Amino acid sequence: MKYIKCYLSILFFLTINNINSQTKISLNDAISIAIKNNTILNQAKNNILTQESSLKSAYGNLFPSISAQGSWSWERNQQAGSTRFFNGIPFFIPPITTESRGFFAGLNSDVILFDGLANLENINLNRNNLSSIKLNYEYLKQQVALNTMVKYYMFMTQKELLKVREENLKKQRINFQMIEERNRLGAATLADLYQQQVELGNAELQLINQTLEVEKSKNDLLIFLGLDITEDYIIEDTSLVNINLDDFEVFEKDFSNLQSKISDAYNNRLDYKSKLFELKSTLNSINIANAGHFPTLFGSLSFSSFSNNFDDLFDSKSISAGLRINIPIFSNFNISNRVQIAEVQSMNKKLELNELERKIKQEITQTYNSLLAAKKSYTLSRNNIKAAEERLKIEQEKYNLGSGRLLDLQIANTAFVVAQTDFVNSQYNYLITSQQIKFYLGILDLSKFDVKGD
Repeated sequence: MKYIKCYLSILFFLTINNINSQTKISLNDAISIAIKNNTILNQAKNNILTQESSLKSAYGNLFPSISAQGSWSWERNQQAGSTRFFNGIPFFIPPITTESRGFFAGLNSDVILFDGLANLENINLNRNNLSSIKLNYEYLKQQVALNTMVKYYMFMTQKELLKVREENLKKQRINFQMIEERNRLGAATLADLYQQQVELGNAELQLINQTLEVEKSKNDLLIFLGLDITEDYIIEDTSLVNINLDDFEVFEKDFSNLQSKISDAYNNRLDYKSKLFELKSTLNSINIANAGHFPTLFGSLSFSSFSNNFDDLFDSKSISAGLRINIPIFSNFNISNRVQIAEVQSMNKKLELNELERKIKQEITQTYNSLLAAKKSYTLSRNNIKAAEERLKIEQEKYNLGSGRLLDLQIANTAFVVAQTDFVNSQYNYLITSQQIKFYLGILDLSKFDVKGD
């Protein structure tokens, strides 16, 4: 027992000594930090930049491509002197050196005048992809916020349970001191003293275990936030206000028409909207593939000039313009293959959309049932804790007066601790489930949390 007290004293001293150097994190801060540091969310944000570039490129395909060329050349020829004979008479030809320079400048432009409207469909495809990626990013942001709230509330649950263990330890110490004094006076048996000593030891052990659970849940939260668990952070308490069950009654009435809530979820769920844009993109891909059956008309324009003297470069020039048409007659079934692949991708995307609809229905119904159970659990645990507290008072008074048994007091105290534990769990479980149902309905509002990160 002395070692346990020493351990708790050292832990308490270290906590107080470092409290000034710790950084405080509220629930709003935690959500902002998670959104800022989450790897998957940052990757999704980077994908938006990539898709914006792809959309810009798709618009660029509507315009002519322009390229410029230029060249310069220099050549020097040296011919050694020689003697040549003409009609037997020798003639000496002196060495000859010649130099030549060449300058060239050109400008070319090519444009696709018609490709079966594939270029326009490509713009629509990239626009739909961009909308899908943006919606998916916002959905992931909601998901990160929800997971942050769950881990934050789980930490607060463990912290509240730590208070329950601390309160229980205080009561066990008081009872031990009282029984020890009564035993010294001969008013309590030695068996009662030993029994209470065991209860005190169990209470201290439970406190140590709960302290470890608090640290574990804190580390889980910090790791999810992308923070260094070796640094000092204080997770600010989120005081539990009285849960207003009247709001739940209104919410329950709104759920009377389940199919209507599910339809609203389809309109609100960002992941569902994102999947719809993905389906539209597959339809654009089909149109692009079908465009291969149509002729493709190209236009070209070129300008060039060449001169041996730079000052005379543009005196001589050449200008040309032309049209070229490519008519597909037989392409070894490659176009049909591309169309078939695009159609299959569209069918698969429809299957994914149907699967997501079933998943949404399942998530909403299951979470709603969980919320109903959480509400009942909260109501029952709130009533149980009152009854357990009154019973504990009665047994404590009876034992203090000498008319009760220690076993009855310990049973009542255990029931009270269990009731406290159930009440804490039920409160935070209700808070977590109420946020989860909002997330699954697509109505989780991050603005109320004053989220600073993007």
